[in-house]
Amino acid sequence: MIAGTFHDDGEYDGCGRGRLCAGGPADVRHARELCAGYGVVLVLDGIDYPSFPVGQSVLRVDPGRAQGQCQTMPDAPHLWFVQPGCLVGELQQAGLRQFDDFPGYLSVAACVADRTLMNWPTGQTWRSGLMLASVLLADGSTGVLGAFGAGNRQPLENLTLQNLVPGLFRLAADAPARDCAKAGYWPGRYRLDALMPEAGRVVNLSHVLLGHGGDLAWIDWMVFESIPDPVTPPVLQGWGRQAGQPGDLWYTAQGIDVQVKGLFDPGVFFLIPDRIFDFSGW
Repeated sequence: MIAGTFHDDGEYDGCGRGRLCAGGPADVRHARELCAGYGVVLVLDGIDYPSFPVGQSVLRVDPGRAQGQCQTMPDAPHLWFVQPGCLVGELQQAGLRQFDDFPGYLSVAACVADRTLMNWPTGQTWRSGLMLASVLLADGSTGVLGAFGAGNRQPLENLTLQNLVPGLFRLAADAPARDCAKAGYWPGRYRLDALMPEAGRVVNLSHVLLGHGGDLAWIDWMVFESIPDPVTPPVLQGWGRQAGQPGDLWYTAQGIDVQVKGLFDPGVFFLIPDRIFDFSGW
């Protein structure tokens, strides 16, 4: 029933491992339904995962070159429609300078999900140039995330988003998130600071997915603004305590991460980061 290809990688400790190279969005939806029905964890291929969950089978999904479009938007040559299987090198060739120093061989999906590459300073997620992201959520619903200001509100198409987005704003308004926003670099795993942009920038809900690690949603397509000058973020090796954050602030950020994960993926369909609920290893 798929247009792409599936590879059975055998069993590890009694659990299956497989890889799907998707032939289109329908393949990803079919995979999501099967994974949900059989208790299989769906992960984005191309991410360097420290470990997979014990006692669960895992399907790695590569968006595939069949989903590799990269083209300008009609009547808006500074905006680019990009599918997740597009390569970063193709964005570099197209002149999106914000990607100049990133590995050209990565899929855009893997690049956007990479926590180190997307480690922009707190409140400066605009540097990615991401304008819109269409997402497939854990429960199978879909929606488009984008700018969300007084004069620019992206419609929240379904009940899942109508519950998710207010929950994110409540978290961002709480004292713990405000404390984290004082750090030069966001100390958590999930970019809730996207809802607290620096002065002169608007809130963009799609920026919550920058560096999401494949843990929150599947991105179907994106729209990027072409930034004419290179904007290379000072990349840190790791985040949280490994990035030199004070212990109390790091624990605060961990608590926020648990809540963000719960809003996006309450049934834990996508991978649980191996340290999000276990602080002992840090």
